[in-house]
Amino acid sequence: MNKPFHLQPLLDLSNLRLDEASRQLGKLIAGEQEASQRLELLTQYRDEYQARFIAAAGQGLGPDAWRNYQHFLGRLDAAIDQAHTMVTASKQRTVAGQQNWLDKRGKVKAFDTLALRHQLRVTYAEARIEQKQSDEHTARRFGVVTEDE
Repeated sequence: MNKPFHLQPLLDLSNLRLDEASRQLGKLIAGEQEASQRLELLTQYRDEYQARFIAAAGQGLGPDAWRNYQHFLGRLDAAIDQAHTMVTASKQRTVAGQQNWLDKRGKVKAFDTLALRHQLRVTYAEARIEQKQSDEHTARRFGVVTEDE
């Protein structure tokens, strides 16, 4: 007598989409962490290189060496700017992925709620049928006439 939940295919599909959104969000978070680590490493390297430049400048540098340090520091600054851009874009993608995951989770919860309500209705209907059958059996056993007869 157990009636199937007619929206079960949609619930299953929603669960699949939630799983995919979870995997995608994990990749986005990992990408954001990787971009942040890359930025941090570039910043540390630039700080170390600038400290070497200052130390070398304190001991005296020729114009070519000075230009080389300045040129390389400029390239590091450009790389750091690019890394900042990558981190910002990665954070935006992660926020969008989180929102997508929340949307998918909301749909799954809605279908789960409907499935639970369906199961409660089925259980209630089955309990009423069992009670009615029990009452009829008891009535027949003791020879009582029911209203249905």
